[in-house]
Amino acid sequence: MNTPVDPYSRDSSLVAPPPTGFLAKMRYLGPGLILSASIVGSGELIATTKFGSEAGFVCLWVIIISCLVKVALQLEYGRHTISSGQTTMESLNNLPGPRFGKGNWAVWSWIGLMPFKLLQVGGILGAVALASEMVIPGISASVWVFIWAFLVSLLVFGGKYSLIEKTSIVLIGLFTILIFFALAKVFMIGNAAPLTEGTALTLDNMSSGLTFNPSILKGALLGVAIGAFGITGVGGDEIMHYNYWLLEKGYATKTGSRPKSAKDEKEWAERTNGWLRIMYMDAILSMVVYTVMTIAFYLLGASILRANGGLGDGEQLIPTLSAMFTSTFGQGAKGVFLLGAFVVLFSTLLATLAALSRTFADCFSSLGFLDYRDQAQREKWIARLSFIIPVIWIVAYFLFEEPAAMVIMGGVATSVMLLIVVIAGIHFHRKTIPKSLDTGMGYKIWFWLSIIAILSLALLSVWRFLPFS
Repeated sequence: MNTPVDPYSRDSSLVAPPPTGFLAKMRYLGPGLILSASIVGSGELIATTKFGSEAGFVCLWVIIISCLVKVALQLEYGRHTISSGQTTMESLNNLPGPRFGKGNWAVWSWIGLMPFKLLQVGGILGAVALASEMVIPGISASVWVFIWAFLVSLLVFGGKYSLIEKTSIVLIGLFTILIFFALAKVFMIGNAAPLTEGTALTLDNMSSGLTFNPSILKGALLGVAIGAFGITGVGGDEIMHYNYWLLEKGYATKTGSRPKSAKDEKEWAERTNGWLRIMYMDAILSMVVYTVMTIAFYLLGASILRANGGLGDGEQLIPTLSAMFTSTFGQGAKGVFLLGAFVVLFSTLLATLAALSRTFADCFSSLGFLDYRDQAQREKWIARLSFIIPVIWIVAYFLFEEPAAMVIMGGVATSVMLLIVVIAGIHFHRKTIPKSLDTGMGYKIWFWLSIIAILSLALLSVWRFLPFS
């Protein structure tokens, strides 16, 4: 019996050239789709629809920019991971700057932000439980929270990369079909009740959301926009998680370690650039998927939910979200929506737990508690964390019981986390990625625009909390 290959290995015998045919390349796509499964749940179903219901169509441009600009940072992290073979926490722990024990400032900053991210996923778990209670009223949401937490723990505990990838693709595909049927129906009904001229899904209303509107800088709307920017598209945590899926798909293993001699550099660079092109395909495909989905959710929030008085929270969260479907397809569509909401939120729980169990184990490795490079130790810690983390989600949900607010708070923390990602991305771009893997001017412009957009968000966040703002 063949011993399974360790996807974190840099054994030279595992090196392989990149595929050349289109179908062969498609077989190596997948890490970005796991990311999409994580993104589409909390960001799109809750945060994006909430933002749309409060802002109307005028802030559609915020959502589009959020999805498009941050991908360049994701690619830069991927370029660093594939060329170096380093995990996320190994990369962060090697950044210059002050250290506290074995961890540096970036690792400790990540740890400091994680309570808010765990709070966010606790809100998603609560939303899944609320949807389940509406389907089977005989079992309360308090019980469903434990049921779904245990089930997702079992899947991550026993599931390898391939199971997570395939499950994520199936779940996101199901809800994508449903959401576009709803969007098409809303477009067709025009100004029919409950829609009005300002909430009807018309070309004029949608085009009004593609230009900057200063109203976003006023009052509570700015806070919602900051949370939406942080949580929609690929966020700081998803950028960090992407590296683990690239490693476990085998990109870095097949690339091999960078040779020490200049003589072999050219061959290595050609092979690495080939695998990087596969990663570009993967990341762009996932960007298209979650950008289109995000726009669809925002438009439904700006039309149906805004016309129905906005998005509720607590026990009202799922019923008000279901209005996106019952207002267009009738009350008979409620069950379809609840099934769809469960699918998309559960996919987020699965993808997020799989990523967090790896990231926390990697973090503890950086602090000296284990050796993440040792396959046996890594798998043991991932198995443990697959049960520990959901327990924290459960506690967070019962402490707050306001899923939408919990998700938005996590989104603001994600915006802050993006600053760590920016600093690391600039370091990778300027210092660690070999010059033999240099990119064109278009990519560099995209990368620096991404940096500018994220730093502008950070300044807005600070400005919002100043006493004179």
